[in-house]
Amino acid sequence: MSYESISVFDIFKIGVGPSSSHTLGPWRAALQCIDHLKSKRKLEQVTSLSVLLYGSLAKTGVGHGTDIAVLLGLCGEDPVTFDVNEIGPRIEQLNEEKHIVLDHLHRIPFDPKTDIHFLKDESLPFHPNAMSFLISFDDGESIADTYYSIGGGFVVKEEKNELNLSTTQLPFPIDKSSDILHWCMKTGLSIAEVVLENEHAWRSEEETRAGVLKIWQVMRDCIYRGCHIDGILPGGLQVSRRASALNKKLTQHHSYSNYAEWMETIRKGGQQFQYILDWVSCFALAVNEENASFSRVVTAPTNGAAGVIPAVLMYYIAFCDGQDDEKIFRFLLTASEIGCIFKKGATISAAMGGCQAEIGVSSAMAAAALCESLGGTPNQSLQAAEIAMEHHLGLTCDPVGGLVQIPCIERNTMGAIKAITAAQLALQSNPYDAKVSLDKVVSTMWQTALDMNHKYKETSDGGLAVHVPLSLPEC
Repeated sequence: MSYESISVFDIFKIGVGPSSSHTLGPWRAALQCIDHLKSKRKLEQVTSLSVLLYGSLAKTGVGHGTDIAVLLGLCGEDPVTFDVNEIGPRIEQLNEEKHIVLDHLHRIPFDPKTDIHFLKDESLPFHPNAMSFLISFDDGESIADTYYSIGGGFVVKEEKNELNLSTTQLPFPIDKSSDILHWCMKTGLSIAEVVLENEHAWRSEEETRAGVLKIWQVMRDCIYRGCHIDGILPGGLQVSRRASALNKKLTQHHSYSNYAEWMETIRKGGQQFQYILDWVSCFALAVNEENASFSRVVTAPTNGAAGVIPAVLMYYIAFCDGQDDEKIFRFLLTASEIGCIFKKGATISAAMGGCQAEIGVSSAMAAAALCESLGGTPNQSLQAAEIAMEHHLGLTCDPVGGLVQIPCIERNTMGAIKAITAAQLALQSNPYDAKVSLDKVVSTMWQTALDMNHKYKETSDGGLAVHVPLSLPEC
């Protein structure tokens, strides 16, 4: 197995919805393709370019905005900073002009309707999410640049014996949960503290802290924004937003003008179980309704599962005295390491493992982070992650219409509630009595992914996607 070092900022990426593997990944792949051309001093020699989308990217690409993401990437736009309100006008302009300016520098003919090909019946062997850029130059040369979007916004380029893995040497190398326990026992550090020590291999603590709190700011803003927008989600399913109506009901129309006042209003509502349950659902719905609307979200570890961790963290902040930058910082560090464990030992790609690889992983991440934040030991925190994933094993990915809406949005509420329950169970348990370890669940999840029928892996060829009688756009 190749050694891989994964940072908190690899697991948590700021980007644009609705899918990390089908939107953010292809966007980044297009940017990498542009960078490759610039490094070879070939960008301004390009005469024509076409894009081939294979497998899952082809089957659900329209619903996930894969074509839109590729176009914006080729234009050189940054998914972290690009104004999401400009997506529609920019794509409309490209479709009308039938030209594209590569990286804002070099204009070539390009018709999105004929130069982006959805090869639904073809797949490349390495990964279902494959795309190739076929590029011709003015000297008669042509190349095929192939990339794979392997989940969570991670992209690897097709190169012989090279998967583009980071091999930064960390003070506390971790491949499995048993490694986490080893380092925690040897050093006396918590999981979050071990992760922070590893992050020093890339940058200073001040930079890590600022970056992680920026991640939280984007999550927080996404929740707040999603709780205050009504309407119908794009894509043709006519799915109504629910977070805003639920927010109005729960706040009983109390007035507030910003996030801080909103949080105070929420806390004043009390600690009743049903009230808290409704808020956790509201937080998760808000994020994934924003995700479905091509808004700015954070992969956690994917876009389709982007609501679970923010919802659980908001629960911790609003109802468990977690309103403190240091507590938020440590929560996200712990969550990220659990995501790393699943990426290394299994997958965080629904196209490889079904929705257990997205909602299941995010629920495990949130469970471990919440457990540690509430005073759990490293053993208890890892047990919380195990419990959360154990009860997501086998979860299929069958998006109706190829859109990240049904059942994806509601699944984030389920993943968040399961994470909270798993954390509470672990806190009230002796982890040494557990019969199943997190490492065993990770390997079981991977075996389940290998055994799962391909039609339940983000293809919209099975499950709800073929049994729900709705009039849908072609995807």
